[in-house]
Amino acid sequence: MGDPARILVLLPNWVGDVVLATPALAALRRRFAESRICLLLRSYVADVVADGGFADEVLTWPPDRTGPAGWLRFIRRLRAHRFDLALLLPNSFRSALAVRLSGARRRVGYVRDARGWLLTDRLRPPRSGGRRVVESMLDYYGRLVEALECDASDRRPRLGIGPADEAACARRFASLDQERPLVVLNPGGAFGTAKLWPAERFAAIGDALAGEFNAQIIASGTPKERALGEAIARAAQRPVMLCFEPPVGLGPLKALIRRADLLVTNDTGPRHYAIALGTPVVTIFGPTDPGWTETRFHLERKVMLALDCQPCQKKRCPLGHTNCMMQLDVERVLVAARALLAERLAGRRAAAEAAR
Repeated sequence: MGDPARILVLLPNWVGDVVLATPALAALRRRFAESRICLLLRSYVADVVADGGFADEVLTWPPDRTGPAGWLRFIRRLRAHRFDLALLLPNSFRSALAVRLSGARRRVGYVRDARGWLLTDRLRPPRSGGRRVVESMLDYYGRLVEALECDASDRRPRLGIGPADEAACARRFASLDQERPLVVLNPGGAFGTAKLWPAERFAAIGDALAGEFNAQIIASGTPKERALGEAIARAAQRPVMLCFEPPVGLGPLKALIRRADLLVTNDTGPRHYAIALGTPVVTIFGPTDPGWTETRFHLERKVMLALDCQPCQKKRCPLGHTNCMMQLDVERVLVAARALLAERLAGRRAAAEAAR
């Protein structure tokens, strides 16, 4: 049997997980260079994979409130593509049901959420003592494409940035001084409140780096996180550019983070942007286990306490105190940020001197 002519790949819903899936997508593209690959994703993550060269076409899920008639139209659209192979990166029952109804002859995914009977190729995540073994999502997704005889040994996340996103970033930040360091603060996170380090402490980090390195400070987030930006502005003693409403956008944000000398962030999507784009990043961990998202990026510094209740993986603190974040002081984060930024600027100076 030859290679499949038409391949459907279902992507995860979270920005960070989509970035962590990019090594698997790249491996699939290399292995099936002559096949037509179509990505099925949530519309809000389309910009994450745009310009990455991962696929020939992108389809989007219907809105969550779509009724039966809308779902029927969606399934008809899938069936019209006559997919030979469907690869499921998410673990949901709904994703497996959709590809079963799509008519794809081969359906590859993990046996999760009581959906094994909907798959033709069933993989099982490693378990020990009846529980899942903590492993990086890079390996979790990589194992899926390896089942299709892809070489997924290169586990490095990667992103593409198109000229439109570059231009949008240049327009938005035209006032920045190219000669001064640029630090981006990301105080938000869609996972839940337990994951958020206090905004006032982000302000203190910005103040310190602006004072010590003459850095320009940008605080970025979504319109829903506007209150975090306002809290940073109230607490900051030095200028900070707020980019919450309107937000930078997931496409131009790639260009901004690539341009930055440092990102300081909670454990959320922009962290993975920095890793994929080679930008130094300080990641603040509270309730989440770094093992699930480990990338071994040499320019990342993880800052995390070692409390008995960590990691709980809860969106809201079940103990009501969020000590994993509240007891993490500014100095611990600043030590990591200061070291990374100093190393980055020393490298820039050395490169400039070598170019003379």
